[in-house]
Amino acid sequence: MPSELVEITSETSELVEASSTLPNFVKYRDLIASWALSYTSENTQQAYLNDLKIFCTFLDEAGIDLLQVRRTHLDIFSRIHEKYTNSNASVARRLAAISAFYRFLLLDEVIEKSPAEYIRRPPVDPDFTATEALTQREALRLLDAATEHSLRAQTLVDLLLSTGLRISEALSIRESDISEGRLLITRKGGKKSAVYLPEHTLRNLRELTQTTGREVENLENKRVSALVFITRTGRPWQRSNVDGLLRKLALTASIRKTVSAHVLRHTHATLALEMGVALHHLQDSLGHKDPRTTRRYDHARSRLENSSARAVGALFE
Repeated sequence: MPSELVEITSETSELVEASSTLPNFVKYRDLIASWALSYTSENTQQAYLNDLKIFCTFLDEAGIDLLQVRRTHLDIFSRIHEKYTNSNASVARRLAAISAFYRFLLLDEVIEKSPAEYIRRPPVDPDFTATEALTQREALRLLDAATEHSLRAQTLVDLLLSTGLRISEALSIRESDISEGRLLITRKGGKKSAVYLPEHTLRNLRELTQTTGREVENLENKRVSALVFITRTGRPWQRSNVDGLLRKLALTASIRKTVSAHVLRHTHATLALEMGVALHHLQDSLGHKDPRTTRRYDHARSRLENSSARAVGALFE
């Protein structure tokens, strides 16, 4: 369960009864928690909770109750965020989360009409991404910094750069998922999938977990093997801790770009396309359902020398 849900559900009912001026996110904690829990993915829960919390803060500052919102308020919220946010995609995603929340309230008959039913969303270019990939040299410098830092950091950075896994997929890997030449991961939606595992990445994983692969044969069928990426105290490694570490490694490696787990995934995709990996193969490797999502990583697609006319036109010279 995301930390936001824990915070919401842990608030005391006495607080809600004591004041009518509570922040919207606290005042309607039960409704918000129920809505978030209607989604099975913890990543989706956390992302939607963050978006709704931003909206609630906007409402608090304007003195508007969450259940008294009108479409005008959403239009103002949208215009403000379009002005101060570089990414229309972020604004559109945030409005989608708010719309989903009010649709949930409508279906549960908490409200009679959704204020977000006809909300205008900013246009989003499906081929655009604001994420800036690392160059090959920058990626190698980051990996060197990770190697100097710790085996755990080296293993994770190597894994993300070499395979392009989502951070949620990487952090959910268990010892029994590791085998020669392949890694079993859980994709978005809970689907299991096998990805290719380079030998150097396998060596790092084996060294980190102190396993050889034979241990899995001795596991009882009902026993779940240990997570690969854990803290020094044995707890699951959190995404926020990973991004904090990557920022430190970037400073060590003299990389001025913002580095996150998603940037490493983006870097993998960009390098793969530059090396000639077919777009449909990369789509399968990254677990994208829509090829347009994969195409965003193809920064060379606008170069004239890559035009089909260059190759086909030569046939008619």
